[in-house]
Amino acid sequence: MNKEFGSLERLDLREVWRKEPSEFTPWLANNLTSLGRALGMDLELISREVAVGDFSLDLLARDVGRDRLVVVENQLDRTNHDHLGKLLTYAAGNNAAVVIWVAAEIREEHRQALDWLNQHTDSDIEFYGVVVELLRIDDSRPAYNFRAVALPNEWRKTNITGRQTTEKGEAYRDFFQQLIDELREQHKFTGARAAQPQSWYGFAAGTSGVRYVAAFTQAGRFKAEVYVDRGDAAQNKALFDQLAQDKASIESQFGEPLEWERLDQKQACRVVISRPGRIDEPPDSLVDVRKWAIEKLVKLKKVFGPRLSKLAE
Repeated sequence: MNKEFGSLERLDLREVWRKEPSEFTPWLANNLTSLGRALGMDLELISREVAVGDFSLDLLARDVGRDRLVVVENQLDRTNHDHLGKLLTYAAGNNAAVVIWVAAEIREEHRQALDWLNQHTDSDIEFYGVVVELLRIDDSRPAYNFRAVALPNEWRKTNITGRQTTEKGEAYRDFFQQLIDELREQHKFTGARAAQPQSWYGFAAGTSGVRYVAAFTQAGRFKAEVYVDRGDAAQNKALFDQLAQDKASIESQFGEPLEWERLDQKQACRVVISRPGRIDEPPDSLVDVRKWAIEKLVKLKKVFGPRLSKLAE
């Protein structure tokens, strides 16, 4: 049986984006979710064109799941030494933990440089080289693709620095890894892929400064929450108050009461639902906690997502 296939064509990026600062960088800022998915992260934009001395960083973002600052430098052409130097300057100037270099082509010597940096820095710093491609089959519309060509080797970095994860840390990692995988694969909730040895994990809400969080507390409870921290207490309280005005409708749609924590003495605010839960419980009990967490997180996103998007307009 003969099958007909189309011809795959790779396009020059400048056929779509002629100018880097005014066209490509804004497009990338609006598509950070796709870039994050390619790297197994939930990325949230903080700012564009961030001043670092006499230079200007393309994008400053946050890896929501691990609450780490991310610098993104992009090029429409092949990588060059000038941008490598800028990349390191921007990372240092913003105290970033994740460094992403996006370009039409990553030169072999620059890929090796990123690999070298990953091998000789500690596990708190990660360097990524990402090629952005424009692809088209026959006369179809072009489609973009992010392809990682340089990645941190977490196992190697952990062994180089000599860091050891505790048994409890590994239990947290295992719990949240299963949680993340199910949310990603069955609910399209996140692009995150790697859990950490910590008692919580955050997920991008699609609104800057807001995230969905799942966490074990020191009081022996497990919570799912909408966490608001836009970097400014007044902005946080204003957004919280706008949501609280719709409290009756929100709780009716959610199907049960929520805890509305304005936290007047702190910068952040949150809306919470919780249940008993500890990481040292038997495996069967943790399965129940995870199922509960997935149900509540998905429901929080369904209820709060549209409202947050509307308030962000």
